[in-house]
Amino acid sequence: MSFVRACAVAEVPLGSAKAVDLGGEADIAVVNTEAGFFAIQDVCSHAEVALSDGDIDGCTLECYMHGSVFDLRTGLPLNLPATIPVPVYPVRIEGDDLYLDPDNPIDPDNPIENQEQ
Repeated sequence: MSFVRACAVAEVPLGSAKAVDLGGEADIAVVNTEAGFFAIQDVCSHAEVALSDGDIDGCTLECYMHGSVFDLRTGLPLNLPATIPVPVYPVRIEGDDLYLDPDNPIDPDNPIENQEQ
């Protein structure tokens, strides 16, 4: 796995999301929830808007444009209009920094094994 620094942990307060640019095709949203930190592609698969601007509820993130809800652990859409999953990425915390692995998305069929916190 090729973990890279995404941001400082303090930059993502509990209950918030932050878009980070790691130089890939799309930004990645780092999300801080009661269950921990998650990293999900920051583009809704339905309307191509930033998921980091959406609402967080537990381990889900709702797109503000049309209300599609995505599971932060798997990237799977939980309701319409989105029908296509978005990639989620392994997260690791080292000291005061948050790292993620943008080259190895988490397998939606095995999300817990792949999440490092």
